Amino acid sequence: MIIQESKSTSSSVIKLGVLSLAIKENPSLYLAYGSFVNDGSLFITTTEVYKMSDKRLMMLNLSEDTEKTNVAGKLVGLNPIAQNGKPQGVGVQFNPHTGGRLSKVKIEALLGESLHAHHPTYILSTLC
Repeated sequence: MIIQESKSTSSSVIKLGVLSLAIKENPSLYLAYGSFVNDGSLFITTTEVYKMSDKRLMMLNLSEDTEKTNVAGKLVGLNPIAQNGKPQGVGVQFNPHTGGRLSKVKIEALLGESLHAHHPTYILSTLC
C-alpha cells in the first residue's frame, strides 16, 4: 500500500490540501476503508496537522486503475500519533456529490465479501 499526503499551493480563495492515496491490494483497502461512515470514508496516513471537518481533495488510485479519481471530502476522524499499531493519519468522509458515490461503489465492489469481515480498520481507530 502506498499512501502519501501532499499539500496544494493553489492561489484560489479556498485552499484545499490534496491527499493522494494509491492502494493496490484488497487487504490494504479493507484496512483503509470505512463503510460504516455515511457515504464512505478512507483513512490516509499523514503527519500534517488537521482539524475535524477540514475539507480536502483526495486523489485516489485503486487496484488496477490507470487514472486517479478525484473525490472531495471532509475530515471525520483523527489519529494524531501512531498508537496501538495504528498509523498516524486522518479519516476522510466522501462527498457524494463530487465523486464520492462512485468511489464508494467501486471500493465496495473491489472488497466484495471481505467488506463484511469483523476486523478492526484504521478508520475505526480515528473515530474512537
